[in-house]
Amino acid sequence: MELLNEGDKAPSFKGVDQNGEVISLDHYKGKKVILYFYPKDNTPGCTAEACNLKDNYNDLLGKGLDVIGVSPDSEISHKKFIEKLELPFRLISDPEKEILKLYHAWGEKKLYGRTYDGVLRKTFIISENQTIEKIITKVKTKDHSNQIFKELKF
Repeated sequence: MELLNEGDKAPSFKGVDQNGEVISLDHYKGKKVILYFYPKDNTPGCTAEACNLKDNYNDLLGKGLDVIGVSPDSEISHKKFIEKLELPFRLISDPEKEILKLYHAWGEKKLYGRTYDGVLRKTFIISENQTIEKIITKVKTKDHSNQIFKELKF
């Protein structure tokens, strides 16, 4: 399967959010979406990224952007993470890693000389017509919203 590139049609997906509701990319037709992939709820980097997006959520919405997070964590874990941090956006549970693999956000990682498979932190900015406008692969967790604004030249 080829890697996704800017300009490609965003792969369609369905997933279950923290409330057990099924959502799909089709629910967001006509809207820009920030689809971000992160490894694990309640870890330092993932918390920093989620809080940065939360702190800038009204600015993101004001620019016509909605936010969806995806990780392999359970719906229950997502619900607790959202409640703890008071996140205003949805998180999709992907324990089977179907969406992660579809977006090439699951793959080989290296840490301390050890190689293993895991979540590759990535963000896709998807346009109103569901094409991939931008891909951010070097996410700055504490300043992610500014990265998004810079990529979109806001």
